[in-house]
Amino acid sequence: MASLTLNKEEIKKITGEITDENLDMLLGLFSTASEKITNTEVVVEVAPNRPDLLSAHGFIRAFRVFLGKETGVKKYKITKSDAKIIVDKATEKVRPYSMAAIVRGVKFTDQRIKEIMQWQEKIHGTVGRNRKKVALGYYDLNKIKFPVKYILKTPKEIIFEPLDMPQKMNALEILSRHPCGRDFGNQLQGFEKFPVYYDANNEVLSVPPIINSNNSGKIIPGISDVLIECSGYDISTLKKVITMAVVDLIDLGGKAYSVDVVYGGKKEFIDLKPEKMKVSLENINKLLGLNLKEKDLEKLLPKMGYDYKNGRVLVPAWRTDIMHEVDIIEDIAIAYGYDKIIPEIPKVATIGEESAESKVERKISEILTGLGLIETSSYHLIKNEEAKIMKIEDKIELENSKTEYKILRPNLIVPALRTFSENKDKEYPQKVFEIGSVFEKGSTNLTETGIKESKNLIIALSPGDFTGLKQILDYLIKMLGLCHELKESKVSGFIEGRVGNVIINKKECGFIGEVHPETLREWSIKMPVVALEISLEEIFKMF
Repeated sequence: MASLTLNKEEIKKITGEITDENLDMLLGLFSTASEKITNTEVVVEVAPNRPDLLSAHGFIRAFRVFLGKETGVKKYKITKSDAKIIVDKATEKVRPYSMAAIVRGVKFTDQRIKEIMQWQEKIHGTVGRNRKKVALGYYDLNKIKFPVKYILKTPKEIIFEPLDMPQKMNALEILSRHPCGRDFGNQLQGFEKFPVYYDANNEVLSVPPIINSNNSGKIIPGISDVLIECSGYDISTLKKVITMAVVDLIDLGGKAYSVDVVYGGKKEFIDLKPEKMKVSLENINKLLGLNLKEKDLEKLLPKMGYDYKNGRVLVPAWRTDIMHEVDIIEDIAIAYGYDKIIPEIPKVATIGEESAESKVERKISEILTGLGLIETSSYHLIKNEEAKIMKIEDKIELENSKTEYKILRPNLIVPALRTFSENKDKEYPQKVFEIGSVFEKGSTNLTETGIKESKNLIIALSPGDFTGLKQILDYLIKMLGLCHELKESKVSGFIEGRVGNVIINKKECGFIGEVHPETLREWSIKMPVVALEISLEEIFKMF
């Protein structure tokens, strides 16, 4: 959880005079925890599912609504402008997406700048995954001439004064000499060209996700008009981050203007209109164990910043975390009060027993942990670009995913390679395993969705070779009291002649092999990788 430091006087303007003990209790009812309360500050812990609360302005806005000072949806306006950012198609290979907006008329003071920078860094560290997924920048609008270009250039061609280091350098020098270059330069490692923003005067604005220009990318007291820009790998996430940044500045007295981000013949821009979502009273009561009526929802939902009428909820622009009906139900529970929900013991007598499948999984986990491997757990969803790398064609894609993770994983090799890719700068060797669900369609024993779910095991070593992983497989099968053999085969993404099918008790269960160097390059993995993936469904039947 991230911590947010708030001015105690600002909080007391909302709550009135209140003891620290009662303030602590009130923050708990709001589903945040107070970490520390002093004479001047209130430090709260914010859950990762509420990025809008990571800024002081966002927290105070939501807290005012919760306490009834303002209720219902707070609407924001954004005006159309002629400003454009033109995105070169070549950026797809490095950092494909950009999003932006303009806010005018904000009186930036030292304190306001400090608060905005605090929020920016918290967004980078949480939603932004240390700037990899999202990098956010603020710029002095009066020093920028549109249209802005987002393009790729070789590092030696990109020459400018980086933020807080007013001497011209090229991008390679910035990576080695500037603190931000040393901290985040690994994200551009291996690329021959870097992403860069140029304005119409051919002035560098920034090299994302590393550093802004000291000329236009430095916000100081007295500035009133800003361009807000972010770049990353998922456009829906970028829109959410820009929306939260713009709403905060509107609350500070600013007026928002859209920026058209042009991708060939397509334009993207943010829209601050509230979104409509359906909720079911039956689902709400079933999930919460309550007996709420329509009139109750009309009172509870405005306490969390929504409007409600006839089964439809109007979700404000700044609630970028709302993706499903269950997210709204959680807020209904907060508004109702967790302290008012009385727990009940189920009126069913049951005798618990560990399933045979769980026993097998636990035994496998104990064996592999004993060999020094680390157990991992990953998302059931993968990205489109990950499926493309591994040449997955028969994809099961979610219809309304609001994140970059859109495809149900058909195997565990994708999340294993993602793990190595995201930890390529960590200590080696890296030896991991995972027991998890995989999904396929068009098989027998289907659910009503037409999708079959089954359990797989993956073991992956980096650096590693076929012989070393085969020794682990031999030991695992022996400890399970089974027998196995290998048969040479071909697997997409693996080295031909160094991969084979795994046959356990005469049943083909999976494969073992060395990942192809070209596949490793696509994942930006520096070390050789060897992997074993087998289905556990046949093994379960043997116990």
